[in-house]
Amino acid sequence: MGCILKGGGGLYSRLVVGAVVLAAGEGRRMGSIPKSLIEIAGVPLIKRQLIALSGAGVDELVVVTGHHRERVEAEIAGFPITIARNEELEDSTQGASLSLGLTALTGKLDAVVVVPSDMPLLGTQDYTDLIGAYKKRPDGVSLVRPSVGERLGNPVIFDCELLASGETSNDQPLCRKWWMEHPEQCLAWETDNDRYCIDLDTRDDVLNVERRLGREIKIPDLGALPIV
Repeated sequence: MGCILKGGGGLYSRLVVGAVVLAAGEGRRMGSIPKSLIEIAGVPLIKRQLIALSGAGVDELVVVTGHHRERVEAEIAGFPITIARNEELEDSTQGASLSLGLTALTGKLDAVVVVPSDMPLLGTQDYTDLIGAYKKRPDGVSLVRPSVGERLGNPVIFDCELLASGETSNDQPLCRKWWMEHPEQCLAWETDNDRYCIDLDTRDDVLNVERRLGREIKIPDLGALPIV
């Protein structure tokens, strides 16, 4: 019997994890502003996500940009990441952006985390917990998603073998399609951490998070943002 204490200790081998951060949206419901550049304590959400993912031990990071890409890319220029640009802005979908991001991953990975860039409260421990839940998934499960009460949250983490399934679609993101069509291989990981269910789609969402944090959230002024 082989040793089960591998990968630096513990009962599970170390996973090699990649992440695709989706930051290509127009932010139309927010007034057509780049949601990934909304700031909490002076730090844009996109930077908060990249720092948290790195802290959780994610090995490879891809950011998908599209609308507002010059401004978003200017903010993350110093990070060791791959940028995948969605040039088809008029008819683009989230599925198309995710497909671009998944294609841009180059490493030999075990799992991929798909991260919407507009989730304001997620930190390193939240990603660490999600990866831990994936490690402990039952046999036969390929995709894990947080579930808080009756609400399904994000991010989603899934086995890299799904990338070879041929089910990637521009019309529907791979993880959503898999969740709907292969429920026996998906796990709703039950947690009481509602940070997995909070994103910023509208100005009301911003106000709710401001009340929760007890501090102002800065929405970017398009006229004041530099273009490079």
